[in-house]
Amino acid sequence: MSFNLLHIDASARPGLSGIDPHGSHTRRLSARFVERWRQARPDDCIDYLDVGQQPPAHVSSRWIHAAFTAPAEREPWMAEVLAKSDRLVDQLVAADLIVVGLPMYNFSVPSQFKAYIDNIVRVGRTFGFDRARGAVPYWPMLADAGKRMVLLGARGDHGYDPGGRVAHLNHVEGTVRAVFGYIGITDLFDAAVECDEFGGEQLAQSMRKAEAAVDRLVDELGRATEPQAVAQ
Repeated sequence: MSFNLLHIDASARPGLSGIDPHGSHTRRLSARFVERWRQARPDDCIDYLDVGQQPPAHVSSRWIHAAFTAPAEREPWMAEVLAKSDRLVDQLVAADLIVVGLPMYNFSVPSQFKAYIDNIVRVGRTFGFDRARGAVPYWPMLADAGKRMVLLGARGDHGYDPGGRVAHLNHVEGTVRAVFGYIGITDLFDAAVECDEFGGEQLAQSMRKAEAAVDRLVDELGRATEPQAVAQ
């Protein structure tokens, strides 16, 4: 059975730090993860999406009208408005593992990634809604699909991890956990490099720590996807 990995980059910076001038730390981490995954599991299918450089359109009034119209009642223009969103949802639904290079911009996710979120949180596609269910009419449509998600971040300051001095300002991982948990993806793993604004040895040390965490995640998640041995 094929295994599908969806690699998403959300940084506005092109290129990889350490290689390209002003390159992205998150692209560096996500590229490291995917390359090591490919080496360990060469038969897996890998799809790539760059919302940092090619973000989907933000939600519009026409998009909302189309998305909240029952499919059987949609007019031809509605299918056209939702075409990109449908492709993004199909891509997400097909993925077993989602790996996201996701920098912190002003304490939260980049607007490019927020546009992606708004395109894939879709009634009837990734979450259900039925007033007959009473007080809780919503349910996640991707639950029990075994999907996992890896968030690889970058932050200018340091101390954003739980218990850190500025952890209360970190609205990146919490936002993603809330949104993707809502549609049924609850197995999330994360690692991040900090101290970009400090540079020097502080940044280098944080990068080494983040890259070691990436390598551990590749090993742990790779083992978790291996078929269980059949008892003899």
